[in-house]
Amino acid sequence: MVQPARRAHPGARWALLVVSALAVPVGAVLALRPFVSLAVLVVAVVAGLAALGVVHLVADHPAADADAAARRWWLAGVVYLLAAAVVVAWPGPTIAVLARVVGVALVVDGVLDALAARQARGTGRANAALSGATSVVLGVLALAWPDVTVLVVAVLVGVRVLVTGIRGVAAALRGTWQRGPSRRDHRARPGRGRLVVNVAALVATLALAAAGVALDGGTARPDDFYAAPADAPDAPGRLLRSEPFTSAEIPHGASAWRILYTTTRGDGTPTVASGLVVAPDTATGDAREPADVVAWAHGTTGVTPGCAPSLLPDGLAAGALFVQDDVLAQGWALVATDYAGLGTAGPHAYLVGEPAAHDVLDAVRAAQQLDDVALSDRNVVWGHSQGGGAALWTGIVAPDYAPDVDVLGVAALAPASNPSALLAHLPDVSVGALFAAYLAEGYAATYPDVRFADVVRPGARTVVREMAHRCLADRGVVVSALTALLLDQPVWAHADPFTGAFGDRLTQNVPSGPIAAPLLVAQGTADSVVVASSQDEYVAARCAAGYAVDHRAYDGLDHVALVEADSPLVPDLVAWTRDRFAGAPSTDTCP
Repeated sequence: MVQPARRAHPGARWALLVVSALAVPVGAVLALRPFVSLAVLVVAVVAGLAALGVVHLVADHPAADADAAARRWWLAGVVYLLAAAVVVAWPGPTIAVLARVVGVALVVDGVLDALAARQARGTGRANAALSGATSVVLGVLALAWPDVTVLVVAVLVGVRVLVTGIRGVAAALRGTWQRGPSRRDHRARPGRGRLVVNVAALVATLALAAAGVALDGGTARPDDFYAAPADAPDAPGRLLRSEPFTSAEIPHGASAWRILYTTTRGDGTPTVASGLVVAPDTATGDAREPADVVAWAHGTTGVTPGCAPSLLPDGLAAGALFVQDDVLAQGWALVATDYAGLGTAGPHAYLVGEPAAHDVLDAVRAAQQLDDVALSDRNVVWGHSQGGGAALWTGIVAPDYAPDVDVLGVAALAPASNPSALLAHLPDVSVGALFAAYLAEGYAATYPDVRFADVVRPGARTVVREMAHRCLADRGVVVSALTALLLDQPVWAHADPFTGAFGDRLTQNVPSGPIAAPLLVAQGTADSVVVASSQDEYVAARCAAGYAVDHRAYDGLDHVALVEADSPLVPDLVAWTRDRFAGAPSTDTCP
């Protein structure tokens, strides 16, 4: 005979209604507003876990039905309450701690569901099995997600709490609770509607798991090549090791090497950096002719080890170099630094001028020591975005830091010539918070007087550190992009982030000194990252200081389009560089 669903005790019914009603906004906050602050996230997670526990205990207490399924249902409630207690008791819980606690609770709940499925029949068995599988997969995701984030934790807990709360409210209003046919007489309801929901939930969860695997597979990790030898000399520009490098980016008729070399940080301490050397076959072999050198300073790839272009199969493009074929076709060689801290041990001094210039110049010095290629002592520096600023600084520091490196020209392409101006315009960029995270992390890691806690507001510190530890080439950067889009407040601790030590250091890194070599500054007028108006101001300041500048604007081109292979800049840049190697007079567009 078909038995009806159990009628809830009036007190339990009201308790279920209150707790479930509170669970709905808690779940919504977790799922929709995860970036308010870590403290708020912790409170919401604790409240959500407690709500899940109470709903389990109130909805189907074993005193009402002491069968094995009910006992498991009750046990799951205890597990959720214990998980909440662990988070409360943990000193300074981090995102990783939250993920582990949530993951264990979800796995246990899923296993209990799976055990209940063994005693169920028909559709009830399928529902319990599907629910258990979904919970287990969600728990494993929380424990093993390759890049545990606020977003991941909030979604895993928030959606679970929100759905449970809605179902609890509905059950309390009806006066009955039935988590699933597996918990009661499974002949009472066929549960076909719930079966559809459970199938959809499992499919969505498996898709999330597949995304996690895909994100993990897209992360580059430095190997032993990038480790500094214990006996590395202090003198800068020394080649420590090299090895052949192959990728689809190296065209036929050219050879490439990965190099590790010594360089100098901004405070004068020695360190090591990595890079690439690519040369035409005319500069290799027995009949080789020395090739003139284009020293490439790449655009933003990230700020942590693993972001080095030489680590990536498409690293040149990741750093915004799309025209290596044009360079090699001219018979020139390419020397491309990774910058210190992107392949080698950090920190990476992001948008800090002098150490980037050291990396560029010392890469040229080290490349000269390769046995398999002949390079001339004539060099022209190219750089885009972050690398454009590095190129400007290379022109400034070369005469004193590396007088042995003959710099014949500096081409700065959409350069980050004014870090303060760049920062000011980041709120207008769709994923500007990502570059803000790089800037905050880079300056705090480089300058002792710039404290991360003073620069970034408390509610954004966790997500800013998360974003700063992803490279632009990583597949996981999609999480950063989504986070940046969902942030509804600036990341900065003050309305005016240009004050104090941080502001002083930003100003210090404007490349305003003299550049003896001819200087080309190219800018796209539609650039939303390095806006044309701020570049005009930088060029005007150099002109006012009496320095020569060849300033060229390209209508309608944005930040990356300026340097793509079909850009009108490319033939101009090649011709300008050819003139530098030929010793032709340079153009000065200053009034």
